[in-house]
Amino acid sequence: MRTRTLTTMAVFIAIGTIGAQLLWFPTGIARAYPVQHAVNVMAGIMLGPGPAVVIAFMIGLLRNLFGPGTLLAFPGGMIGAFFAGYLYKKVGRKSWAIVGEAFGSGILGSLFAVPFAYIFMGTTVGVFAFLPGFIISSISGACIGWFVVSKVKTNSIARV
Repeated sequence: MRTRTLTTMAVFIAIGTIGAQLLWFPTGIARAYPVQHAVNVMAGIMLGPGPAVVIAFMIGLLRNLFGPGTLLAFPGGMIGAFFAGYLYKKVGRKSWAIVGEAFGSGILGSLFAVPFAYIFMGTTVGVFAFLPGFIISSISGACIGWFVVSKVKTNSIARV
């Protein structure tokens, strides 16, 4: 089962990394990557919060190494992935993964992005510079992830 989990994680990392090249849009000073949020929801539902956070970290790392990402991928992606998996695990309904992703990435991620951007990127913008873009990206991506998971039979993959 551990091999299946690691393989599923690797597939999600590949989807998130390649998807960032294909689908993104500017949101002020940041860039929005809805595929990251879709992967967060899918991984949170299928694998749980721990693997979802690892997947979000690896996608952020690879995006930054390859060039299309920003350092803001780390606080937004990882917090959203955690809450998507956590709320799904606690409530047991896939729609709560969307709530977790939107709250984690959209609200908490944008709050964490302010000191993160100041320390690591040298920019002194406020939370309102990040909040609209983070929320739009996280809700749109989370809905995509929920749609995919609701159409795919997850019994053989979920909780591997």
